[in-house]
Amino acid sequence: MTEALQKKVDFAIKLLRSIPTDDGPIEVSFSGGKDSEVILELAKMAGIPYRAIYKNTSIDPPGTIAHCKSKGVEVLAPTINFFDLVKQTGMPTRFRRICCSYLKEYKVCDRAVQGIRRSESVKRAKRYHEPEVCRTYPNKQKARIYLPILEWTDEDVAQFIAERGIKCHPLYYDEQGNFHVERRLGCIGCPLRSDIGKSDFVKYPKFLKRLIASTQIFIDTHPAAKTAKDYGNAYNRVFRALFCNSTEQYKSLTTGGMFPEIAIDPKKFLEDYFKIDLTI
Repeated sequence: MTEALQKKVDFAIKLLRSIPTDDGPIEVSFSGGKDSEVILELAKMAGIPYRAIYKNTSIDPPGTIAHCKSKGVEVLAPTINFFDLVKQTGMPTRFRRICCSYLKEYKVCDRAVQGIRRSESVKRAKRYHEPEVCRTYPNKQKARIYLPILEWTDEDVAQFIAERGIKCHPLYYDEQGNFHVERRLGCIGCPLRSDIGKSDFVKYPKFLKRLIASTQIFIDTHPAAKTAKDYGNAYNRVFRALFCNSTEQYKSLTTGGMFPEIAIDPKKFLEDYFKIDLTI
């Protein structure tokens, strides 16, 4: 381990040992991803009382629950299935992430350790500056959040995992068994992905079909909703979310503008792109 990484490890352990435990064990927020593997290992190294918890979103990649259980992580069931949530609230987008508050972002313990790193994104770099923050959850519940690897880089994470002999989720390894630190684990089809989830839908097209079916139920049962008025059906809604940068572009593509004969049929376009019959 390099001297620079050792200093980061020492700081992380010191931070973890400074967390008060008078009100019970500390939650280690475990997602199954590489960063949560690191904070779980650091918690073990620090010798602190903790509860490693995985919040099942019902839409994480296959094998995630089994991997978490293999690590001795406690699995919490969601209060509502993702697709049932879509039926009630509509399809989530990068500007409307209601699914997170129901499936991931809720309080369990008064104090929690999370594997957030500033180098993951510009947004996180701007948002997080200190390794300890206070977070407010729905119903005005509050928790102290500790970020022991806030300043770690991908290289730090990869080196630590190699040094400690940590076995990560199978999706981090290629066919030759090589570990890829650049890979990310997360909800299937998450709109916050750089490609808005399209690559996930290519890999799991049946998931897309269920999303469309659930979105159609929302539209059918909420005719006054903006989604129903603007798009009419789930195929149009999903096409707009995945392939259009603006409402104007969506309208132009689906009407053909001045050339109606070249108008795109969203259902056919989605079926051709994802190579699946999306009839619901």
